[in-house]
Amino acid sequence: MITLVLIRHGETDWNVEGRWQGQADSPLNGRGREQAMRVAEYHKQFGFRALYSSDLRRAMETAQIIGDELGLPVIAEPRLREINLGKWQGLLSADIQAQYQDEFRRWREEPLSVQPPGGETIAAVSARVLEAVNEIIARHPKQRIGLVSHEFPIAIVLCRSAGLSLDHVRSMMPHNGAWSEVVLGGALK
Repeated sequence: MITLVLIRHGETDWNVEGRWQGQADSPLNGRGREQAMRVAEYHKQFGFRALYSSDLRRAMETAQIIGDELGLPVIAEPRLREINLGKWQGLLSADIQAQYQDEFRRWREEPLSVQPPGGETIAAVSARVLEAVNEIIARHPKQRIGLVSHEFPIAIVLCRSAGLSLDHVRSMMPHNGAWSEVVLGGALK
């Protein structure tokens, strides 16, 4: 059994503004750094054997704060990145809705069927995230591992670890600075 602690990066100014980040590389704001420190302080009592992070700046900053407090190096894992939202990155919901009415409606109603213009599908995100997580599981049997990532990657792992289809991904999305623990006996499908 392996315990994965899935940590969403701390808050950014884009989170506050409601801008869709995707793979845009925004930094943490002051509140985001405080959130990361709270995560680190809580997990000091349990520790991690390893700490992995998406290579996007907001996740790496969060992981570095945690790693510094726990005395662990951060292992960058690009496959833990957020979904690539293509042309939607940096836009507000109202902007996306105005410019991409049909795609935006379908994204809200049936997100598994939509690929943002120039972006990637949820199925593609799932394939790369699960590949990375399964390699981490194989590398660290019977250990407690920290993974710092983003909304969609974490929600995907939570769905799969609960045996749920990706139709449930929206209901599993964590808030900034939140974490969830999952105990797994083997690879995720």
